[in-house]
Amino acid sequence: MRAEPAETDLNFDQIPRSVQRFVDEVREFAQDVLAPRAVRLDQQAAEEFDWEVIQAGHDIGLTRALLPRELGGLGVGVLGLAMAMEELAAADPGIALAFGATMLGQTPVLLTGDPGLQKRYLSDFSGPRAILACNAVAEEEAGSDLVIPQHFPDARMRTTLRRDGDGYRLDGHKRFITNGAVATFAAVYANLEGHPGATGLTCVIVPLDAPGVRRGDVLDKMGYRNCLGSELWFDDVHVPARDVVGGEGQGAAINVAQGNMARSSVAAISTGIARHALEMAVHWAGERVQGGKLLREHQMTARRLADMAVDVDAARLLYQRAAVKVDTQLPAPEREPAMAKLFADRVAVETASTAVALMGSRGYMRSYGLEKVLRDSFGTRIFEGTPEALALAITDCLYRDDDDDDF
Repeated sequence: MRAEPAETDLNFDQIPRSVQRFVDEVREFAQDVLAPRAVRLDQQAAEEFDWEVIQAGHDIGLTRALLPRELGGLGVGVLGLAMAMEELAAADPGIALAFGATMLGQTPVLLTGDPGLQKRYLSDFSGPRAILACNAVAEEEAGSDLVIPQHFPDARMRTTLRRDGDGYRLDGHKRFITNGAVATFAAVYANLEGHPGATGLTCVIVPLDAPGVRRGDVLDKMGYRNCLGSELWFDDVHVPARDVVGGEGQGAAINVAQGNMARSSVAAISTGIARHALEMAVHWAGERVQGGKLLREHQMTARRLADMAVDVDAARLLYQRAAVKVDTQLPAPEREPAMAKLFADRVAVETASTAVALMGSRGYMRSYGLEKVLRDSFGTRIFEGTPEALALAITDCLYRDDDDDDF
């Protein structure tokens, strides 16, 4: 069953028509192109990838939505992007993440404001052929330690960058990299040689066809199977000085900034997953008869459906509030996006679990598609900040002396 379009309490008169048209087009794409094939693609081998869907998404601007118009993009802002991510995730969060990871790889290039770097790595996204990017942060022994700044001194980071003449040499191994198997380039985070842990964190842009780069096997994931996660190996890769983003040691600031920008969209993906589960549960409870009356007429079921609906609406409002703040504040705020993601991630898991319980054996069957929704619901709890990492960020905001915002 396809999820219905999302309702929103935002005043659409305040949203540019071009942004609303984009969201409407993404909704149509998600329902007509993506949803009919989502379950089938999910059940294919881990290394299978649907470039046809990616190309169709590229054709409506999903690979360049966040890029400003002067760089050939759509300039829809974080709010427009987040609303589009909810539409995609309500059909298939794996494809949503493939596009989202591309925008995450683009973000350091955007943040640097370097016109040369932007021209080299962003101009091709406005061409006729779909290309993807990726963001390479996680390693075998360093995951959350690379998104929690206070953990940087003790991070067990193995990807290093060392000076070499007028450039640098990159060595190391990245794991769990969304789009790593199919991306054109990666924003790679490495520690500058001579600095403990990750205290010399530096971001560099690396074409993935460069000498010394090797793509590892595609990972066989529990969910989000319609995007590919893989390993990336770097063996004495030459990095020109012009491809260092923001200068040596600026990786921490860039990583924090892009995380604050991305979490609204990740919360939107969780909201889309929860919305899909809710719509399936509503449809089932409105047709299933038990004890001589519709399932939705039983008091316990009605309470479950009501709680699910409230949670989905609350998650949507939180991510929309966070996205508006990201679009209108410099630097991007930390608290609201972290809160939105923390809440929406939980709502996705709980709503999907409740929907499976309501549908019983049919919810457990792969052919109905709800068990896919349940598997997918756990994914967003891992990337762009685990619940524990988000809790640290939120609590830190609560105790800052200069944080005088009203709740």
